[in-house]
Amino acid sequence: MQACRMTTYLPPDFEAKLCPPEQLKERVALLARPLVFTNGCFDILHRGHVTYLAQARALGAAMVVAVNTDASVRRLGKGDDRPINPTQHRAAVLAALSCVDLVTWFDSDTPYDLIMAAQPDILVKGGDWAPDKIVGSREVLAWGGQVHSIPFRFDTSTTATLNKIRSLG
Repeated sequence: MQACRMTTYLPPDFEAKLCPPEQLKERVALLARPLVFTNGCFDILHRGHVTYLAQARALGAAMVVAVNTDASVRRLGKGDDRPINPTQHRAAVLAALSCVDLVTWFDSDTPYDLIMAAQPDILVKGGDWAPDKIVGSREVLAWGGQVHSIPFRFDTSTTATLNKIRSLG
């Protein structure tokens, strides 16, 4: 029988992927190119999210995901009880995905300032966004980058999941 041992706690490696916005420009400089940038709420991560993120990451050599802060999510009008998960929890869950290289967050209504700081080669949003309506698209195209709107492969959403849960109660 083995004896119990005390182990020094080490934070998971993915925690190193969390990047305060003020450090983004410096941290992005260390990532491989072409660099993909995407953003969203990612409140309750589901198959649609992870499929989309994997597809976005396949477009480049590294990917930054910017997460709306709690206040930013509330301003989007998704409901008084949203987000369900706080910013730091949502960011950590995204950072644990192998397709994500860096996670940051933004409190404004759009990630424009982060896009300007990151200077991505590829800007990506989900299929509900026309490429010319994606914030930062004009600038990314102007510096020679690409803009993609990835069609949804699965009919799922956090809002639909929450509505289903609420209907059961």
